[in-house]
Amino acid sequence: MRTSLLIIHGPNLNLLGNREPEIYGSTTLEQINEHIQRHAEKRGFQALCVQTNYEGKIVELLQEAGNHAAVILNPAAYTHTSVAIRDAIAAITTPVIEIHLSQISGREAFRQTSLTAPVCAGMLSGFGWQGYLLAIDAAVMLTA
Repeated sequence: MRTSLLIIHGPNLNLLGNREPEIYGSTTLEQINEHIQRHAEKRGFQALCVQTNYEGKIVELLQEAGNHAAVILNPAAYTHTSVAIRDAIAAITTPVIEIHLSQISGREAFRQTSLTAPVCAGMLSGFGWQGYLLAIDAAVMLTA
């Protein structure tokens, strides 16, 4: 049984804590990753957290995700624009759970459509950083 989860944080998430805290909260990415690590360990998983601002790097990480039980992906702005990430998700057998800190359906019109969600196992949106913990629980359910 594969016991690791790959957590991919997309573009600009390295700025969390300072970037538009009224939308994304004041918790930093480092703090979120600490919460993720602890929660994953409680569920019997190790979490590998990676942040990148580059679309191609996300594609490569997805293509190489076969050794992980599941992927938790916050594609950030690429959610609405990246056919390449969508196709990478569709091409792999590892389940992918999409997550967003804010409720994308309540945001600007251009943010309300996810190109990636239809090929994911599920999507969580609007629960802030705690959504990552919910996604871990979903990953446990999917891999049981």
